[in-house]
Amino acid sequence: MSPLEAIVALNMLPKLGPIRTQRLLDAFLDARTILHTPKNQLMRVDGIGPETADSITGWQNLVDPSAEIKEARDREITIITRDDENYPVSLRHVYDAPMLLYVWGEIKKHDRHAIGIVGSRRTSHYGKQSTKKISYQLAHSGFTIVSGLARGIDTTAHEAAIAANGRTIAVIGSGLAKLYPPENFALAEKIASGFGAVISEFPLHTAPSKQTFPMRNRIVAAWANAILVTECPAWSGSLITANLASDYGKPIFAIPGPIDKPTSAGCNQLIRDGATLVSDANHITDDLGELPLRFQANPMLKENDSPTLPENEAKVMAMIGYDEVSIDDLITRSKMTASEVGTTLTKLEMRRLIKVLPGFRYCAS
Repeated sequence: MSPLEAIVALNMLPKLGPIRTQRLLDAFLDARTILHTPKNQLMRVDGIGPETADSITGWQNLVDPSAEIKEARDREITIITRDDENYPVSLRHVYDAPMLLYVWGEIKKHDRHAIGIVGSRRTSHYGKQSTKKISYQLAHSGFTIVSGLARGIDTTAHEAAIAANGRTIAVIGSGLAKLYPPENFALAEKIASGFGAVISEFPLHTAPSKQTFPMRNRIVAAWANAILVTECPAWSGSLITANLASDYGKPIFAIPGPIDKPTSAGCNQLIRDGATLVSDANHITDDLGELPLRFQANPMLKENDSPTLPENEAKVMAMIGYDEVSIDDLITRSKMTASEVGTTLTKLEMRRLIKVLPGFRYCAS
């Protein structure tokens, strides 16, 4: 049995979970050893009762890790464990971190620069438009958008990130072979085709339940550098995600809504409780204090870590220093048309790389 098969087997066992699995690993060091440890020794570990110990010793009658791994491979799904390089760093130090992740698509290094966007499944036009605007801006600035692929706000956030030609991670509350909601399969396929990844910690054929969604929420909260709640009622799973993120020490942002709309009651309460009011992506990037690495104008960055700016943007950016420069000078020096320079300056401003000064003058941020 390979190490991967052993950890997949433990992850497939019912009611074991990441916390008790970690306690077993602390006691026995290796997943293969755990599966061949006598019941009486297993029960010496805190939280391992007779029923759980029986399921571990009788694992061969309950799960088939080899078949699970083969099916994942056939579906072009990668299984990564905590020991893998691509396992998100932000998840490693969470006390109930997933033992493994099923990944449909690809996790990249700069996905560590992530903003979680969550909200209600039943959303208003206002909520969708607000989410679309800010998700697009953040994705265009280089942040990876992390959300839960649910109906409503989650769906809008993922779609806006794709529209911005950015990155997005969808963390779902079911197995990848039971993708939920089913109507978002095409969106999930789009994400996995080059815009990010669809992620689950659950075995492939796990159905969604009241238990799986809160577990999904903790991954969103732990992965992201900050959480933005765009629209939710007073009682919502989005508030659970925000509270978890706050416990992890992550900044919480919220979009205010009309005071007479129940769909905005949760966001308004978050702001009363200390969340930062947001009406534009700049409010988030200013508070976080930096842009993702891939959009910093640093020629010394390695290619794998930081894609370069598009040609026109790099050309104009090289001409802008911390001293003021006029748009006329940029047109003359770049030998580009006024329209091209204007468009390029707008993109650099959205990336927060330049400041716009009175009189159509510019300088580096």
